[in-house]
Amino acid sequence: MLAMLPSLLAAAETQAVEHAASVGLAEQFGLSVNYVAMQVVSFAILAFVLYRWGIRPVLATMDERQHKIESGLKYAEEMKAKLEQANQHSEEILRKASTEAQSIVTDARKTAKELADRQTQDTAAQTAAMLAKAQQAIELEHAKMVAEVRSEIARLVTLTAGKVLTKELTADEKSRYTQAATRELTGV
Repeated sequence: MLAMLPSLLAAAETQAVEHAASVGLAEQFGLSVNYVAMQVVSFAILAFVLYRWGIRPVLATMDERQHKIESGLKYAEEMKAKLEQANQHSEEILRKASTEAQSIVTDARKTAKELADRQTQDTAAQTAAMLAKAQQAIELEHAKMVAEVRSEIARLVTLTAGKVLTKELTADEKSRYTQAATRELTGV
């Protein structure tokens, strides 16, 4: 038993040390249940106040900003899509305008060619009409000159005939000779 005594003492001492360590550790650091409870309540109040007036507004602001950022990104994507559609639409309009411009230019060239052809035809017709009028005027002038020449020749023949006959002719005779000479010259 004696031999066991040191081991029992050692076991008792170990238990005492452990018990003293658990009690002594709290006492050694000056911990008291009342102080710990007050600290827990104070911490809970401080956490509530910080959450209520500090963290919650910050989280709300962050959520609001996150929402604004998301809506801004969504709006930017929508605008990018609309810009792409507008670019495609403007390219389509430009293609149509180019096609219409080509059509207008082609029509204008065709119209100008037709107008030039028509003016050329009108000018040719006017020239032909002017030539016809000039020809008629020349023929009229020629007929008039021929009539004058015949009349003059008839007068000269009558005058010559009167001198050859050495007598003076009366107006009635002159008229008859003139008509006869005219008939002879015209072949009527």
